[in-house]
Amino acid sequence: MSEPLPVRWTTRSLRNAQNIRSYLITRFSEKEALNFEKLLEGFEQTVSWFPELYPASRKHPDLRKAVLHRYTSLFYSFRNNEIVVVAMQDNRQQKPGE
Repeated sequence: MSEPLPVRWTTRSLRNAQNIRSYLITRFSEKEALNFEKLLEGFEQTVSWFPELYPASRKHPDLRKAVLHRYTSLFYSFRNNEIVVVAMQDNRQQKPGE
């Protein structure tokens, strides 16, 4: 690949990222939120050059799962010479009803 692929974030993935950032600020500190943002930037740079680096999902082979940190996972697809970030998940946050 001679050029990095563009990375596009869906509305859902942007909302997920904002929710995680807000959670980090509320529960931890602004410093942790900045570290989170650096993780996202690093992911974008890496995946744009190496879109097949992260494993494909068994249930949804068109999606790939990148573990950015032991607490944070990101789901994306790539096709038509574009990376599409579909969703993010922060495993520290309690699930509804817990």
